[in-house]
Amino acid sequence: MGLFRDAGKAYKPAPEVDLGAHSDEFYLHANVKAPRVAGLLVKIFVWILESPILGSIVLYILKKDNLIQRLVSVAEIQEPPLFTATHSNEDISEQSVTPIKPNLSPAERVQEAASCLPPCLDSSFTDSASQFKRWTIRDFFRAYKSGETTPLEVARRFLAAAKETEDPKLHMAFFISYSHEDILRQAEESSRRYHRGTPISMMDGVLVAIKDEIDCMPYPTTGGTRWLHKVRPCIEDASCVKQLRSCGAILVGKTNMHELGAGASGINPHYGATRNPYDINKISGGSSSGSAAAVCAGLCPVALGVDGGGSVRMPAALCGVVGFKPTSGRLSNSGILPLNWTVGMPGILAATVEDALITYAAICDHLPFSQPTFLQPSLNFPLLDSMQSITNIKLAKYGKWFNDSTIDIRNCCDQTLKMLSQHYGWKIVDVTVPEIEEMRLAHYITIGSECTASLAPHLSKLDYAEIGWDARVALSVYGSFSSRDYLNAQRIRNRQMYFHKEIFKRADVIVTPTTGVTAYPLLSDAADTGELDYINGAALVRFSIAGNFLGLPAVTLLVGYDKGGLPIGLQFIGRPWSEATLLHLAFAMQTLCIKSYKRPKVFYDLLKKEQA
Repeated sequence: MGLFRDAGKAYKPAPEVDLGAHSDEFYLHANVKAPRVAGLLVKIFVWILESPILGSIVLYILKKDNLIQRLVSVAEIQEPPLFTATHSNEDISEQSVTPIKPNLSPAERVQEAASCLPPCLDSSFTDSASQFKRWTIRDFFRAYKSGETTPLEVARRFLAAAKETEDPKLHMAFFISYSHEDILRQAEESSRRYHRGTPISMMDGVLVAIKDEIDCMPYPTTGGTRWLHKVRPCIEDASCVKQLRSCGAILVGKTNMHELGAGASGINPHYGATRNPYDINKISGGSSSGSAAAVCAGLCPVALGVDGGGSVRMPAALCGVVGFKPTSGRLSNSGILPLNWTVGMPGILAATVEDALITYAAICDHLPFSQPTFLQPSLNFPLLDSMQSITNIKLAKYGKWFNDSTIDIRNCCDQTLKMLSQHYGWKIVDVTVPEIEEMRLAHYITIGSECTASLAPHLSKLDYAEIGWDARVALSVYGSFSSRDYLNAQRIRNRQMYFHKEIFKRADVIVTPTTGVTAYPLLSDAADTGELDYINGAALVRFSIAGNFLGLPAVTLLVGYDKGGLPIGLQFIGRPWSEATLLHLAFAMQTLCIKSYKRPKVFYDLLKKEQA
């Protein structure tokens, strides 16, 4: 098809690109036109894609129509490829932090993090209409220590709530698997420790859910499929799970996810579409859908996800909870499905920023056979009880990118920035972040190629009838990428790494909305086939890619709601290794926004004697 090939984009050398506020760099909107489809139309599209002749033609047209050919595949790029988002060991200057000694146990790090919290933290998120309360890790710890309740009582309430969410009237599809016996066993052991006055840490007895992309005994790790656990058995806990377990946390099961992480809606044809607790007829986002929704609904204050393309931050934003992705290499990938080696890593979904910090403290150590710790700089925790000392913060904002969102999101996020500026004196620095759409496409080629390479030994032996219809579309597209596509994508990664390093010389963080749209309706015929929705998909991931493609830390926080009452998230993207600063800024923002938080329509208060 060389006769029909477009000339590729010729990129100017990265140092010649103007990153200033008045740059003439063109902002390219996602060139996505395909209609949203589900049901029979998805099946027909799969049959066409998997046809030997028609499939190759359709894939070529798709890649050409979405500008992958011109912007990546046949582009002229001078920079060499950069294959990983690894950052050098550079200690950065951060305000109001405490350095953490190396070689502390997870429980000792949790204690260090607990000492960073304000002494009289008000854990109530209250509005006059609903008296909404969302309990923190520290609330559970206090309730257990005082004897007000026990981990066993809370575990029983959790099991009752989880069962209720499975009722056909709700069918929330939060979990793929959970074990009554294992949960109660853990809760009984934790209750005995509190009875003896010897809890392991503040996380002892705290419920934590685990995305079904992370190994956690005694459960299989399905990756949202019906087959992957059969060819890759789970034989031990992932590194991050081991550390949580060593702190006494109660691991309450494996949460639902988009099949193979290959989508952003959270619709899984095998285990159900995870529904948004703010509106059960809306999506929860993905791919860490169950983890975000379970935290939102109050079933646990913390859950783990995996973030390969915004898969923690997108559902966190759509469900109105905290989503935190540290710097690439800060957390161990040991025991996580190897679906995207260079862009994916564990992330945290939490009820509050404080809970994200405590959980981060528990899991931020590297166990044997993971990435060497000598590649990391020293570890800092933010002193959240000294918020007023965070001054002279500069927030980089690219207006054209920031405004590429719905009017509700744009207005809400703009208002939040004004509030931050007025209350804390933080400054907005106008910049240009070039080639945003080019980066999205390069990331898509990267994550798709790595997923295909990882699964290739299994896919060649697999009956494709075991794979969901929308996942089959994704795998067909992934398999069409060439070595040239992949190499050029890594050249774009190199360019973007340069751009972002230069921007961080001007500002402390980059600020964006977390998603370009809020949660949208579930299609009635998507339950069995999933859906193809590239317009909303591109809008959901629009602001997430740098965190993964460049390995940068990022955090999202609820800052308001759209006209329909659905959550809106604002995101901070930080310098490498600046997790303490990001959490501190997020906590400062939470302090201002918390009074406007609203109770989800599906919510369980596990510290009350009766379900809310």
